[in-house]
Amino acid sequence: MRPIWLCRACGQPWPCGRAKLALVTEYDGNPISLFLYLARLLHDAIDDLHKLNPTTTGCASDMFDRFLGWPARHTRSYRVPEIGSPGSEEPEA
Repeated sequence: MRPIWLCRACGQPWPCGRAKLALVTEYDGNPISLFLYLARLLHDAIDDLHKLNPTTTGCASDMFDRFLGWPARHTRSYRVPEIGSPGSEEPEA
């Protein structure tokens, strides 16, 4: 529900768990498009929430995590392998 950015179905901050599952399904195999879509929505949400109440928009890190942090944690292509883990390459000197 814009401009308050709550889920119409459950009333939780959007994207809620159900919305995240739907987005992952819709953008399966295309994580870059998912990130671009969510980045645009993050910008819209910041604008909307700031217009409603500038003092309670939320901190930038919380808003970033709400919109863009969760797919980064759950999208394999954006995970950075640890040095020495299978599949990681040693940096060249």
